[in-house]
Order: sequence, then structure tokens, then C-alpha cells
Amino acid sequence: MDLRHLRYFQAVAEEMSFSRASKRLHIAQPALSRAVQELERDIGTRLIDRNRRTFALTPAGAVLLTETGLILERLEESLRRVRRTAKGEEGELRLGYIGPPTQPFLGRLLHDYRRRFPKVSVHLEERTPERVWEMVAKGRLSVAITRPLPGQGGSSLSTLLLRNEPLGIVVPADHPLAEKKSVTWKSLAQEPLIVLARREGVGLHDEILSACRTAGFTPRIAYNPSLMGTVLSYVESGAGLGIATDSVAATSMPAGLRYVSVTPERTVPLVMVWNPEDLSPPVKAFRDLMNEWLTQDKLWAAKE
Repeated sequence: MDLRHLRYFQAVAEEMSFSRASKRLHIAQPALSRAVQELERDIGTRLIDRNRRTFALTPAGAVLLTETGLILERLEESLRRVRRTAKGEEGELRLGYIGPPTQPFLGRLLHDYRRRFPKVSVHLEERTPERVWEMVAKGRLSVAITRPLPGQGGSSLSTLLLRNEPLGIVVPADHPLAEKKSVTWKSLAQEPLIVLARREGVGLHDEILSACRTAGFTPRIAYNPSLMGTVLSYVESGAGLGIATDSVAATSMPAGLRYVSVTPERTVPLVMVWNPEDLSPPVKAFRDLMNEWLTQDKLWAAKE
């Protein structure tokens, strides 16, 4: 038995006529009759009572007609799902990300992705850069937006640079430096600094320390909080000057604080990372969308 036999039987049963069914299917009537006979032989029972005067389904034939409709309907839906999945229109996307640097664009990007692929299930995981890399490497995340890590140059994972984010200082609005357009790293030598803990952002932390060493001083780090929001809270309290990327100033900085750029400019990269062996269509669709947004300068449009 094959699906062709079921389709032929369905046409005959619905038309209640071999001649009409053969025209509907565009096949010869003898071939259609043989197919129905083969189906009856495979099942082991008569499905149609037919003679020159009457044409009727047997009880078994009536049941098979109902079941055939369900089988073929389910098959068509399954094939539609297969095609949608192959196009990236259905499936699962597990996206990892780090917080403040992605706030200028992540919501807008995901809105566009969901609009294009409404049947894809999107799962979000906000983690530290180190944890994000680990989860992508182990296959627990499909793709991630994060910072590069030291020693990841030989990684089997693929990356795409999204932006090099400039570093600056965050100061209270009444601080003497708040009115300046920019300050030098050297001018921060005597200031207490609030710097995100290295365990929460090794790339950011190390770049800040490197900038200070290049300027000829060892930074006076007053606090090493685990969250950028806590860095800002310390600055609001007057505990010192925060060091952050300009994305923080664009998205999450309280009204009483000011962001001031620092020269010479030092930046930290923001990248998209994924396993090149992951051939999932929803993941490829997300990567393609990210490339489209980069090409069309959509990622930072709202911020800039």
C-alpha cells in the first residue's frame, strides 16, 4: 500500500464513480480500478460494493474514507511545516546576549525577526560574556551577542564584529568633569574609579586597565560591582567615576549622570558568535537578518 492508493480510493469514494474519479485524477479508468483492487487486497477486505446498478462504500470503506482524509490532511500540514522549517520560518532560536550593549538594538531586531518568522520559538538568555561563549560552544545556545574573550582566537566558533564601542567616564552632573566634551586617561590617575568586575566582563575590564597603564598610572579602583547598574548607582552616590561604553549612556544612564568621552579613544568589540556547524534554518535566518541590519545601518539607527 502507498499514499497513491489512498488518494485514488479517496477520489473514487468522494465521486462515487470510477469514471468521474479517473477524469478528476487524469488517469485511465482501468488503472484506477486496479489500484483500488490492490488496496483492498493489501487491507484484506472489500471497500466498495459495486455492480452495474449500485455503487456504495462498505462499512470498512466508510471508515477508511474518514481516516484517509485525516491522514492526507496531516501529511500536507507536515510537508508545509517541513518547508517552513527549511526556510527558517519554523523551529527554535536560542539567543544569548549581554545586557547594556545590546539594548540600543536587540528589541527592535527581535521584533523584526518575529515579524518575519512568527512560528519560530525564540528563547533569550542574558549571561556574562564568559558564560555566553561557554553555552554556545556546548550547543546550549544557537547564537549570541557578546564580547570577545582572551584566548578565543583559536576557537572553532565563528564571530561577526558588530561594533567597536568607545570607552568613557560616567560622572555626576555636578562634577567638574561633567561640562567637558572629553578628558584624557591621564587625568583619571587620581580619581576613584568604579569598574565592572572582571568575572562579569573580562574584555571590558582588561581594556580599561590597559588604557590606564598606557597612560602611565595604576588606576585607583574603588569598587568592582557585578552589574553595570550598580556601577551607575555608585557614581550617583558620589563614590567615584564609572567607566563604561557609550552604549550605557544611550540606554540606561540616570538623568543625574553625564557621559564624557576619554582620549585617546579605547574601544571594546561587540560581536555575534555562533557554531558554524549549526545548520539550523532559524539560526541562519537570524544571522542573515543581522547582516542585513548591519549593511543597512539599522542596528544603531535609534541611538545615533
